Amino acid sequence: MACGNCGTTVNGQPRGCQNNGTCGTDGCNKLTVFDWLSNMSLPEGQEPFDFVEVRFKNGRKEFYKNVDKLQINVGEVLAVQAQSGHDVGIVSLTGELVRIQMKKKKVPFDTDDFQKIYRKANTRDIEVWEEVKGREEAIKVKSRQIAIRLGLQMKISDIEFQGDGSKATFYYTAEDRVDFRQLIKEFAQEFRTRIEMRQIGFRQEASRLGGIGSCGRELCCSTWLTDFRSVTTSAARYQQLSLNPQKLAGQCGKLKCCLNYELDAYLDALKDFPSTDQKLKTEKGTAVCQKIDIFQGHLWYAYEGEWMNWHKLTTEQANEILEKNKTNQPVASLEEYAADLVTDTKVDFGNVVGQDSLTRFDTPKNNKKRSKNRRKKKNYRKRGPKKDA
Repeated sequence: MACGNCGTTVNGQPRGCQNNGTCGTDGCNKLTVFDWLSNMSLPEGQEPFDFVEVRFKNGRKEFYKNVDKLQINVGEVLAVQAQSGHDVGIVSLTGELVRIQMKKKKVPFDTDDFQKIYRKANTRDIEVWEEVKGREEAIKVKSRQIAIRLGLQMKISDIEFQGDGSKATFYYTAEDRVDFRQLIKEFAQEFRTRIEMRQIGFRQEASRLGGIGSCGRELCCSTWLTDFRSVTTSAARYQQLSLNPQKLAGQCGKLKCCLNYELDAYLDALKDFPSTDQKLKTEKGTAVCQKIDIFQGHLWYAYEGEWMNWHKLTTEQANEILEKNKTNQPVASLEEYAADLVTDTKVDFGNVVGQDSLTRFDTPKNNKKRSKNRRKKKNYRKRGPKKDA
């Protein structure tokens, strides 16, 4: 990813700032927020909201109170309060939108228990911050080697240093509970800093590492998705998808988050559909549902024993037959309902959203004439023009 401030290479490819989530322009970060209230002035007599939102390494945001009434703008680097020492982060949001975000995340701002801003980061703070961030990759490799040597069933996916370098947080994934007491001792001796181990889920790991999905685009979790909702196999069933784990699983090994994107549209369309387990009883026989087309509103039924012959019905027709079955009203056959549908309609896939028609590859009707002319031109090239006798 790269914003316009990063520029492009000679070939036109985005250059990228390579700052790993600490871009000072705040334009190519997935946690970037557009402040749509920035051009609006506050009512007379109202003080600006004294909390700001600060992000750290493209994966974490915290709210801090501006106790000293500093003039703070989005993109500035701040030294903020931590459990011990101070941390360094980039301002991602200021003003009234911070109040809205705190209400949304249920973070109280009317209590005395809050974290505060120390100062705007000076040159020394930024130098220490960049130095410890440069050590993260080498320490991650070394920590994985130590974990493998100790035989621990865990994977260290990322490391985040505190701004002053006094603490390092190791993010790891594991299937079961891990006893890492000996690991922490060796980490403290090797890296000479305070150690914090924090377990994350496989989705959070994929969002930190990034990658390319099966759709050909960057992973949603690493580019724009910030909340991870639970995804179940019922989402695939409602959308009539094959329950193939290789197709439905993402790089994290869990079900793809995009299965939830269109789920609400499918659920709304399925409200009028009868259950596929319900059978239609007619005088000709009992029919069982074989297939449904959700957005066209069609169902295909086949009589028991005549599985090769399918009859297409609409949702209204299927519900009407089920109502008659409940009241024991006679229904002759499905054919009298299926005859009302026009089955020989041809769907025209025209130019949609600037795309060409899907029928452009169809064979033209005068293909015999074209192939004959093509053979004549080919023979003419081989023999040349006819000579006079």
